[in-house]
Amino acid sequence: MKFTEVTSQQETAISSYGDGGFRIGEQRSEGSILITPRGYYPWDITDATAITLESLSIITEQARDIDILLIGTGENMAFLSKQFRATLAGAEISVDVMATGAATRTYNILLAEGRKVAAALIAVE
Repeated sequence: MKFTEVTSQQETAISSYGDGGFRIGEQRSEGSILITPRGYYPWDITDATAITLESLSIITEQARDIDILLIGTGENMAFLSKQFRATLAGAEISVDVMATGAATRTYNILLAEGRKVAAALIAVE
């Protein structure tokens, strides 16, 4: 999958997830994904322990367009270090970490409320 640009963040609503990917609108995207107000991108992360600032560089580059970042850590919630979260907070991005299913549902709710939300979602089977 390549970067998919959108003209409205509403185009990034997630209609389903599972089977190793996500459905955004009518398009199926295989693997993990980063979603920003500008569009969505493939994300090579398959395990929460592999999440780094470098892996979230697209998010930090677009920080001025994002109020909150939801990180979906797979089937189960995993914790990110305080230092890692503090670094993201330094970019003025609030971070909420949860299992991918919960992150997907929360993303859609915040999107419907008109919030400037981004998501980093690890695909689940």
